[in-house]
Amino acid sequence: MSTWIVVVAVGLATILFKAAGPVFLGKRPLPVRVRGVVDLLAPVMLTALVVTQAVGGDGELSFDARLPGVAAGAVAVWRRAPIVVAMAIAAVVTAAVRIV
Repeated sequence: MSTWIVVVAVGLATILFKAAGPVFLGKRPLPVRVRGVVDLLAPVMLTALVVTQAVGGDGELSFDARLPGVAAGAVAVWRRAPIVVAMAIAAVVTAAVRIV
């Protein structure tokens, strides 16, 4: 039950945080420095989630077959491959490492 309390609390905090921008700024545009930070938030958060899932274990770092797959997917995205292709490459590399 306490897990659901945390989920609801985080959901409400997210809604309040998202609503704070329009409420406090109204029709005014964001300052240039703030806009730069906001533009970087989504990629940084996504990267943090991917890294956490790739090397996170039960309270310790876990370097297994997921890491080469994530690296291969990152290289594919860096080389401008479509995201579906990059995901497929990551999956194939992960599967190949697990087989070996």
